[in-house]
Amino acid sequence: MTNESGGGTVRLTVAQAIVKFLQVQYSERDGNRRRFIPAMFGIFGHGNVHSMGQALYEYGDDLPFHRPTNEQSMVHTASAFARTNLRLATLACTSSIGPGATNMVTGAAQATVNRLPVLLLPSDYYASRRQGPVLQQIEHPLSGDISANDAFRPVSRYFDRISRPEQILTALPQAMRVLTDPVDTGAVTIALPQDVQAEAFEFPLAFFEERTWRNERKSPDAEAIEDLVGLMREAKRPVVVAGGGVIYSDASEELEEFSASFGVPVGETFAGHGAMRNGSEIALGGLGTSGSRAATEIVSKADLVIAVGTRLTDVVTGSRSMFQNPDVRFAGINLSGFDATKLGARPVIADVQSALRALTIAAKEAGIRPDDGYVGEASAARVSWKRYLNDEVHQPTPGEAMSQAETIGILNVESQAGDTVINDAGTLTGDLHAQWDVSSGTFCHLEFGYSTMGYALPAGLGVRMARPDGEIYVFIGDHTYLMAPSELVTALQEDWKVTVVLSENHGAQSIRALQMGSAGRSFGNELRHRDPASNRLEGDYVKLDLAKNAESMGARAWNVATPDELRTALQEARKERRSCVIVVETEKHNYGPDSGVWWDISPAEVTSDPVTQDLRRQYEKNRESQRFHG
Repeated sequence: MTNESGGGTVRLTVAQAIVKFLQVQYSERDGNRRRFIPAMFGIFGHGNVHSMGQALYEYGDDLPFHRPTNEQSMVHTASAFARTNLRLATLACTSSIGPGATNMVTGAAQATVNRLPVLLLPSDYYASRRQGPVLQQIEHPLSGDISANDAFRPVSRYFDRISRPEQILTALPQAMRVLTDPVDTGAVTIALPQDVQAEAFEFPLAFFEERTWRNERKSPDAEAIEDLVGLMREAKRPVVVAGGGVIYSDASEELEEFSASFGVPVGETFAGHGAMRNGSEIALGGLGTSGSRAATEIVSKADLVIAVGTRLTDVVTGSRSMFQNPDVRFAGINLSGFDATKLGARPVIADVQSALRALTIAAKEAGIRPDDGYVGEASAARVSWKRYLNDEVHQPTPGEAMSQAETIGILNVESQAGDTVINDAGTLTGDLHAQWDVSSGTFCHLEFGYSTMGYALPAGLGVRMARPDGEIYVFIGDHTYLMAPSELVTALQEDWKVTVVLSENHGAQSIRALQMGSAGRSFGNELRHRDPASNRLEGDYVKLDLAKNAESMGARAWNVATPDELRTALQEARKERRSCVIVVETEKHNYGPDSGVWWDISPAEVTSDPVTQDLRRQYEKNRESQRFHG
């Protein structure tokens, strides 16, 4: 059949058309072209098995289907896959109506906060309404076109609901535009009513032709670079805050050259951890509330802060208490003008790699040179921090179980080039941020934009899909593990090996530490039995056999309690083909080193508890350190 433009059509259902369309979408950057959506994850129910399942079976030979055990988890897998592919590829996720759809909302928020592309295809109510209220449909008394899927709107960068088949002709290209735009990207949600998925339409054949979405590198404005060179010329203590944008732009070499050429120390955000890869003497490591003391010491005195590819969240800026030099000025290098101007920064709105290259050339031409004294100060701070970690933090504490920090030190030594360590929330995120060293060629994947407990294990599957070689270490606590252990079944089903290093510290010890610092009383954060006398969860610790739990889902497991046992287990796990879980008995309240950076967590303003009263007074004193920078 020929359409009005003379190009011909093909009769397909909406679901079939979506499957065919996704298989011909490509991304390209720097001449490298790849499939943008090479696979689909999904869990079928009555809302999508009849149509999307059928379409994948008939037309999805080049769109492999993977079935996880939880809808939230599959979105996390897609996010991690996208992150590992520098946002140049992602996965699609299909779900049924109702709980299957809304299970994906948390994953959507995590992706959008971290600006990671994921395509969500939740099923929806019947558009025809002939059936009356259908199973799993929410009825709104004042609006007939609202469903549970409207919950995706605030956590999606683009949302559409398809009520007629021909609407996908515009909706899907718009979805691809957002997904492939590094400024606008995040979760994209296309809600698919059950009946519309199965409806047929004469789609133009041109709709299914290959299309390449180019990720163009935006060049910086020459005047903006000149302004930043002027700031560098006047600065005595410049620093760089390196965010995830450095990694996504593949700009680590450019950052290292810039840092070395002008003696500018670099601190890294959580998303930017590992941006400095070659062990520079002025790479300060993690920065902020859970960063290194070296970064705190140098950055707090900076008179010029160049924020590169970062959103400057409160955990990075110490709730805007970090930058204490009264003469500090800011510059922002970012593709997003919204982020580039934060803290009153002088903006350079451009691709990070392109901007750093231009800035390095211009600063060299301006005759800017390193200050040997300042470089020496930053280098000494870094050396002192490394020595402190090796000589104290990573050493055993007599009479105690292994500390979490000690476990990190052992894993860092045992890891090899190409290995990846992943964490999502809790004390481990901060400990890894402060202590993990990537100079041996490892990667550190920290999710702290949304701090999503339950992200790390499914994320390990996404990283494994994108990075077939090297060990994938999912380093998590017991509280996080209990949120998504079933993805070990997906790992078994797909033969995707991950190694879970499980710090068993018997609860959400990160939040307990915050609670002790802001309320002064431990309440409700540990894995304890209920005490009959107090009727509170403060009895004996719950005894769990997490190793047996992991074995029941196909993993090889160890229980370890000493450094030698941990080393042996890690070495044996590296030789295994199946997934592994190493349960490490960890001291409950032995926390990692303090960064010295304040975080605004406010105690109760009114209380009769004298402990909390004292903490409130200290809080109000600390709050005086907050600064308004513009």
